[in-house]
Amino acid sequence: MQLYHFSDDPGIAVFEPRPVRVPSARPPGRDWLNGPLVWAIEDAWRAMYLFPRDCPRILLFPRADTTAADRAAWFGDSPARVLAYMEWDWLEALRGATLYRYALPSAPFEDLNDAGMWVARGPVTPLACETLSDLPAALREAGVELRLTETLTHLRPVWDTTLHASGIRLRHAKDWT
Repeated sequence: MQLYHFSDDPGIAVFEPRPVRVPSARPPGRDWLNGPLVWAIEDAWRAMYLFPRDCPRILLFPRADTTAADRAAWFGDSPARVLAYMEWDWLEALRGATLYRYALPSAPFEDLNDAGMWVARGPVTPLACETLSDLPAALREAGVELRLTETLTHLRPVWDTTLHASGIRLRHAKDWT
């Protein structure tokens, strides 16, 4: 299992646990996820982090239990593995961004069993760092179809489907509140 952390910082020698910047409402017994942790993502879910850090986006992944109707309604005839929705205003930032993909050892991490996310409670030294300077190409390579829209608000109903929907940095999206 290969785990990664994506950053706009090219010089991280050791990842130190830190609390999330904006705490989320967590289910009972999971409030510790807002505390000091090092976060990592499985390779299969990397598409969620191939964007500038603060870019609001919604990504849709079919699950094993996704209905044919939901797949048709959202993916249509698209052969994409993932759909990624992003506001037009972020296109130039996506084109101009450089990210650093840090490969991390799997040993210190705990699987959250949620969209490929893993956490470590102690410091983690990366194994390698790769520069990603063409994010649209990285998205294409990950099997992502990028869909640009004026706002993301019309996508709220996707959370009522059988698709997996990940909304990231939505506090920065137009009219999301």
